[in-house]
This record gives sequence, structure tokens and C-alpha cells, in this order.
Amino acid sequence: MKQLTALIAVAFALAIPLGGCNTVRGAGQDIQKGGEKMEDAAKKRQ
Repeated sequence: MKQLTALIAVAFALAIPLGGCNTVRGAGQDIQKGGEKMEDAAKKRQ
């Protein structure tokens, strides 16, 4: 029973950071695309 509890705890401990990777990566991509749009708009005004 203790081994099962330990295994579940380890699974949750690994799942939380790994699950967040996609969220952070997606947010980074969104920010990058926003920056590219602003850069394109600035180039058009020149």
C-alpha cells in the first residue's frame, strides 16, 4: 500500500510540471506571434 501511494505521489509530481510545459510553450508562441505582428506593423509605417 505504501508503494502504491508513493508511486501515485511521484506520478503527480511529474505530471504537473510536464503538463505545464505545453501551456508555457503555447503562451510563448502567442507572445512571439504578437511581437511579429507589431514588428510588421512598424515596418509598414516606415
